[in-house]
Amino acid sequence: MAAAGTCGTGTRSTGSMVAAASTNNVTSFQRRGPRASGADSGCSRLVSIAGTRPSVRNGQLLVSTGLPALDQLLGGGLAVGTVLLIEEDKYNIYSPLLFKYFLAEGIVSGHALLVASAKEDPADILQKLPAPLIDDSYKKECDEDVCSHKMEPDIKMKIAWRYQLLPKMEQAGPVSSSRFGHYYDISKRIPQELIETSKWHGFFLPEKISSAFNVESCSLTPGYMKLLQFIQNIIYKEGFDGSNPQKKQKNILRIGIQNLGSPLWGDDICCTENCDTSHSLTKFLYILRGLLRTSLSACIITMPTHLIQNKAVIARVTNLSDTVVGLESFIGSEKETNPLYKDYHGLIHIRQIPRLNNLIYDISDVKDLAFKLKKKLFTIEGWRKCLSFPLEIS
Repeated sequence: MAAAGTCGTGTRSTGSMVAAASTNNVTSFQRRGPRASGADSGCSRLVSIAGTRPSVRNGQLLVSTGLPALDQLLGGGLAVGTVLLIEEDKYNIYSPLLFKYFLAEGIVSGHALLVASAKEDPADILQKLPAPLIDDSYKKECDEDVCSHKMEPDIKMKIAWRYQLLPKMEQAGPVSSSRFGHYYDISKRIPQELIETSKWHGFFLPEKISSAFNVESCSLTPGYMKLLQFIQNIIYKEGFDGSNPQKKQKNILRIGIQNLGSPLWGDDICCTENCDTSHSLTKFLYILRGLLRTSLSACIITMPTHLIQNKAVIARVTNLSDTVVGLESFIGSEKETNPLYKDYHGLIHIRQIPRLNNLIYDISDVKDLAFKLKKKLFTIEGWRKCLSFPLEIS
């Protein structure tokens, strides 16, 4: 009776069960093989999309930021349906790298892209994306970096600690779109054939906006309103909202928005403390996050928060973002000449990590992280003076 109860399709007689078992050449005590499809099993399964993986914490679908070190710091990657806010460094030198890593990872993984900018044509941005590295090339770069340092008595111990913290690499070979997270060579450009075979949508503000456009009724600047309409149309027409599940294979939409909040977007939030459009930026983020929550999409935004005069606006922007990462460059600061930071180019601050389906967010326990730009790689390391070895996690 117990065996009959586990079938889930109704009870059977003992004779029919024995006959079925003999027909399939298995006994009633043997486990049947995997079923052909998830529909037959009657159980819900996670969406299987190239370049994604489920979170080990909550099962949320994740995509890579294009920088494996940053993925580790964020708990495995960037959750689908969330916003990653990058606080730009003072001279906007290093934040564009994270922006390009995110887009390059999308192309390599076969994801669709939506690139929005008020400064640079999206087509030109794609042409400047870094080239993917195969695993063997990445290990070679690490070896060259180790050899470039002066040999010390305890260098072997340092190297041992260093490679123990590096992620395990697969066998060398062509770049795989099914793998989660890749490494990139910033000294080379992504192959043209990858760009040509990818699907992307560009939003260049000077080409989309007109002086006659008026949206005073919704208290959004024309640039923000046009961008929201553009994103909404792509999500609905391309089926990223799941409205047409049988239309085609599911895929991820990666949205990249550059220099949001700057005067180039028609926002004076960086020009004065009491600006007229202070609520325009926060309303844009509120609506954007609503679109992301109901679609298979992930968004990265770079913002010059160091130029925003009103600190209350910064707090609201942070609360409306899911993940917040800040970059602090040493250029022009007293830290540039500090011996403690002589091997690095700046600090990276993990200000906020999302706690999905909750009203509060997590604060990362990982502190004292620095980044440096090598010849071909952007790496994140621990800089604490008490550490006797380089804590490299890229």
